[in-house]
Amino acid sequence: MFSHIPRNIVLLGIASLLTDISSDMILPILPIYLTQQLKISPIFLGLIEGIANSAVSFFTLSSGWLSDRFQKRKIWISVGYSLSALGKPTLALVTVGWQALFIRFMDRMGKGIRTSPRDALISETAEAKFVGKAFGFHRTLDSAGAILGPLLAFLILPLLNQDYQKLFLIAFIPAFLSCCIIIFWLKEKKSVHTHPDLKTLKLKEFLAFDEKFKYLILAIGIFSLSNASDTFLFLKAHSAGVKILYLPLLWVVMNISYTLFSFPAGTLSDRLGRPKLILFGFIIYSLSYLGFAFATAAYQIFLLFFLYGIYYGISDGLLRALVSDLVPAQKKGTAFGIYHFVIGVTVLPASLIFGFLWQSFSPPIPFLFSSVISLASALILYLTQTN
Repeated sequence: MFSHIPRNIVLLGIASLLTDISSDMILPILPIYLTQQLKISPIFLGLIEGIANSAVSFFTLSSGWLSDRFQKRKIWISVGYSLSALGKPTLALVTVGWQALFIRFMDRMGKGIRTSPRDALISETAEAKFVGKAFGFHRTLDSAGAILGPLLAFLILPLLNQDYQKLFLIAFIPAFLSCCIIIFWLKEKKSVHTHPDLKTLKLKEFLAFDEKFKYLILAIGIFSLSNASDTFLFLKAHSAGVKILYLPLLWVVMNISYTLFSFPAGTLSDRLGRPKLILFGFIIYSLSYLGFAFATAAYQIFLLFFLYGIYYGISDGLLRALVSDLVPAQKKGTAFGIYHFVIGVTVLPASLIFGFLWQSFSPPIPFLFSSVISLASALILYLTQTN
């Protein structure tokens, strides 16, 4: 089942597993902690998440390009994981909103620095006919960490008497272990590809791609405008009657379906092609947000989080594999940088629009808006990628 998965991809998967355990111990309770204990408004919460994720998109682009230009991946991956790890214990020191913004920015900056070089390393390490399988394997371990993290938070928080600061400190442990794996065990060839003239290429030459890749980025950009920070999903869940203690379980439910679908979807895409499966994932996303708009009970929220996880499981790894399919080997880092840049830079407007619609009209309106926009992006994907 897991044949044709090289050692480096296994190590990167384990590192992602541990990092997600760390991050997702915190993520489900963070919006409640910020809004209830630090008294941050929904709009400022959207600003924090938007700035943290959008500003860091520049790091995904620059680190991807630099990893191509200097033919080095590991150094950027190591720095990225280390910065994210440092962001966990420092959350315990937060007392005002601007401090939360700074720490969330540092955490997301680490993610931005590591993501493009890591995806490029996965792409070039895997055999060409097993790229979907490789990304599916990596995303499976990543999402498994997102299951274990909230479960640990659910078990630990009562023992800590709801002391969030102590939880933030405990979350540093798996993040530290992931850094050790990357720094001490991940191996990289002296040169990630055989293109000695890459250091002389200018940025605009790295950014030259064919039309199909450009249309893919357009579809992803439009889709990302519908995909605000997931913190709003937890606010919706809480308003629909899910108690704070059970919010981490929602993340568990979502990542169970993510984990169940990631590897099979990746393997299937190697045989059937990626675009139609991605299209199916976008449609599931639209249906899940339509459901969130009208959900009024806790059991409905749990079902919708499971459906939302199916979208992630199908689309997340396959989009990365499709990027790999459409670009030459010497530009994979830059291509992944553009891909993650577009997703990240749209989080700020998406989150601000979502927060504005929520606060100015009513909670169902932003979910309906996102459902419609995601269908428009699915149409573009279908028209440009399925030929």
